[in-house]
Amino acid sequence: MSALSDQLLVVAILSYVAAMVCHAAEYAFGNRSHIGRAAALPARELVAVGAPSAAVEVEEPLEPPLAKRDRAALAGKAAVAVTALAALVHLGTLVTRGIAAERMPWGNMYEFVLSVTFVGSVAWLVVLSQRPAIRHLGLFVATAMVLLLGVAGMVLYTDVAPLVPALKSTWFVVHVSAAVLSSGIFLLGFVPAAMFLIRSGYDRGKRSFPYSLGPRVPEAAALDRLTFRLHAFAFPIWTFGALIAGPIWAEAAWGRYWGWDPKEVWAFISWIVYAGYLHARATPSVKRTTATWIAVIGWLTMLMNLFGVNIFFTGLHSYGGL
Repeated sequence: MSALSDQLLVVAILSYVAAMVCHAAEYAFGNRSHIGRAAALPARELVAVGAPSAAVEVEEPLEPPLAKRDRAALAGKAAVAVTALAALVHLGTLVTRGIAAERMPWGNMYEFVLSVTFVGSVAWLVVLSQRPAIRHLGLFVATAMVLLLGVAGMVLYTDVAPLVPALKSTWFVVHVSAAVLSSGIFLLGFVPAAMFLIRSGYDRGKRSFPYSLGPRVPEAAALDRLTFRLHAFAFPIWTFGALIAGPIWAEAAWGRYWGWDPKEVWAFISWIVYAGYLHARATPSVKRTTATWIAVIGWLTMLMNLFGVNIFFTGLHSYGGL
């Protein structure tokens, strides 16, 4: 089962790559691309100055052929279908890993990243089913999946092993499942947050990269609403997992609720930053771009909590498997 899990991971990564390519095709040639937007512009009239007659030459609009637009839309739909397939294979990777280990597949960094990215992928498909107009964000979601799964497979991989004694507790499922679920949704929330900053910068007249991507993503207001809703949903789950279930388990396992362990500290830092984002987002006097930057910083603290703490620090939570 362990070997099958490893093989399914490769298939999942390749499937996300295929979805990324399909999204890129729609992104470049679809109706929201620069070419497609040009089709909405009125035709320009060229008038001969000083000519005895009012002869007018009409310049043809830059409209892509219908067949090309249809193929772009088909590529977008194919990207969604391939993403769903990738999520199923991704689930197979986790299930076979858990069967091989005879436990929930959350015992080390490799398994945790697999789980977080799976939650992000499923959350994306759920959001997309409710808001098909944001399908263009799939390019960036698929890219994030490829990068994180690639790091998991090439850098974080750990052979199947039983849990260390400290993790053999009912609270292992309660605490880690809440952390996985909230982290996966925070991962997804990072995508519209970053795209909002790009789109709002483009709307303010910035044209250098990455703001040049602005016209090809949804409107800033839609991205802002999606960012807020995802973070507002994930924040209470993170609060329960990191600041309630975690300390209760710590008291049962180590005899204290809080010990300023590096993982505990960075989990609390992430909580403070995300609380700051939600407060800033609800405060009318705070600019939406300022609030969104706080959300982006929040995801950076989550990455530090996931990777940095296990790589650079040693503590009671050193179960990364590196």
